[in-house]
Amino acid sequence: MQDKSEIVKKFKQLFNNLKKNNKHYFIEDNPRITDAEYDELKREFFSLENKYPFLKKLNFSKNLIGASPTNKFKKIQHLKPMLSLANAFESKDMKDFLKKVNNFLNIENKSIELFSEPKIDGISATLIYENGILIRGLSRGDGIFGEDILENIKTISTIPKNISNKNPPKLLEVRCEIYIGKKDFINLKNKFANPRNAAGGSLRQKNPKETSKIPLKYFAYGLGAVEPQIFKTQSDFLKKLSNWGFTINQLGKTVSSLEEINKAHKSLDNERSKLNYDIDGIVYKVNDLDLQKRLGNTSNSPRWAIAYKFSAEKVITKIKKIIIQVGRTGAITPVAKVEPVTVGGVVVSNATLHNEDEIQRKDIREGDTIQIQRAGDVIPQVVSVDFTKREKKSEKFKFPLKCLCGAATKKELSKSTKKFDAVRRCIKGYACDYIAIEKLKHLVSKESLNIDGLGKKVIEQFWNLNLVRQPVHIFNLDFKKIEKLEGWGKLSIENLKKAINKSRLISLDKLIYSIGIRHIGQENAKILAGYFGSEEKFRNIFDKEKRNHIIKNLLELDGIGSTQTESINSFFSNKINLKITQDLINELEIKNYISHSGQGILSNKKIMFTGGFSDMSRSEAKMIVENKGGKVLGTISKKLDYLVVGSSKPTIKKINQAKKLEIKVISEKEWIKILNS
Repeated sequence: MQDKSEIVKKFKQLFNNLKKNNKHYFIEDNPRITDAEYDELKREFFSLENKYPFLKKLNFSKNLIGASPTNKFKKIQHLKPMLSLANAFESKDMKDFLKKVNNFLNIENKSIELFSEPKIDGISATLIYENGILIRGLSRGDGIFGEDILENIKTISTIPKNISNKNPPKLLEVRCEIYIGKKDFINLKNKFANPRNAAGGSLRQKNPKETSKIPLKYFAYGLGAVEPQIFKTQSDFLKKLSNWGFTINQLGKTVSSLEEINKAHKSLDNERSKLNYDIDGIVYKVNDLDLQKRLGNTSNSPRWAIAYKFSAEKVITKIKKIIIQVGRTGAITPVAKVEPVTVGGVVVSNATLHNEDEIQRKDIREGDTIQIQRAGDVIPQVVSVDFTKREKKSEKFKFPLKCLCGAATKKELSKSTKKFDAVRRCIKGYACDYIAIEKLKHLVSKESLNIDGLGKKVIEQFWNLNLVRQPVHIFNLDFKKIEKLEGWGKLSIENLKKAINKSRLISLDKLIYSIGIRHIGQENAKILAGYFGSEEKFRNIFDKEKRNHIIKNLLELDGIGSTQTESINSFFSNKINLKITQDLINELEIKNYISHSGQGILSNKKIMFTGGFSDMSRSEAKMIVENKGGKVLGTISKKLDYLVVGSSKPTIKKINQAKKLEIKVISEKEWIKILNS
């Protein structure tokens, strides 16, 4: 029989673990384990108590009573989306960023002034002032909706609550990064994994009095909505904020060349260990706010800013084995299983080898001693091989010519470059189990159906138990079977049911992206959704004859080319793909696509450009059309309202085609006149 003291010891450990996670879940609203893991802890605790009656005398179970918080933070839509920043990891990336900015603005041989400031590793929040009074404070959330954490933000004494006597704009939105200093974190390190987690957990306390006990600090760094606009540059804006009593980072400065960028980056990288706050790079922004407005945003990030990350930490380890993984598009990816090693604070045991060509180029073999790095919080990559430590019996790695499912793989020939793709692919689609399970993982991901509680590991568990094999199975799960599984209790099952039901309502663009058609990313999905508009019209693509007509029309869309249309046609020509997609759609309620293009003088107008412009790039011209309610097409057709002819090298053939179809042809000057009318 097990020793009584050992039983009590285990019981106490379970109790303390549950208490700790109750705090994360119910008080901080920041769970550290999954619902399934929590249910398992609770099951084990009460099972032990029921098995050994003497444990009930400890009265531990009475102290575990808790209920889901009823005062959840209110979700509020941001006045302007809080987008993520694109990343740069080396000088070449920054050079490309500068080139893209210049190309978009159609500026040659001219340096654009950038404002640089440290990228604080903290928690993003936004402060909204009306007539100088702080009326709202939101977390970043998903970038579109944030949580109302105003009362917690107010506990940070250095954040101004009222600037009404300093002539601020009627509406002012200040973006800031909230953090905990390294020195202050020393007293909290037993409660939190790192300063960032400490700041996040503190801001999401239900009781502001608890938040007030944490030494939170902040730096104001960005401008959201403003009315009227009284700032001309990023540096002017921050200077004004400083005069109004906001805390800004004193290391911010302007730079104008790649040489200055690299110099500033190297200097701060060397000095960052001396700072009292964590930073992981430098943010560079186009300083001129009018140019920022012209540059605008992609769906994920602003075109006018980038985060230049500091050099990735590199460590030495050894390859134990090279395995093959199959992605949702059939890509065959080699992965090195390495001896566990800590990189950037994370223990890793895998490193990507990218593709067959990469293995051959670096001559990577099983048993090799390698240097790996983890850049941008992604799976580590192999930097180099230490050939001096290679064993004499080492053999070159032979890349398999077949998929794990046994099917042949192939490298596709690119029609544009006339070169073979570096990646081998299995072409069986859903008929390959390895592809099918990855497609399911993509389907439930945040960017697709966004089903909480149905992550990669759960999909794998349900797959192995034959509970889920196709997307439609997600909406017809056998919860009676799931209830019997270890680690699944009432709480986790109820939460999963709610998440699945919530995911049934989906926008058309998200549906198209979630299907997982190769070459169709989020931007392409939005373009396609804009073309179809509704579920009813999208269903036409299932019919072969209608699909042929649709493919021709899609080629007219700016941003959709032959690569995308061929992939779409190939996907829906496959009977298995067709049935799986139809079955999925039958389970969903699909919202019509609402274009976020602005309303204006070009509403419902279809425009095409030929030739270069003297005052703007084609990319900027396209953005202007969309912001004013129009649509840019990629080919000449009767649907066009205007063909705009640029002053530099227009295509005569397009002009003649347009005239033949009696489409209105206008010059660059006439185009500018329309925009300014």
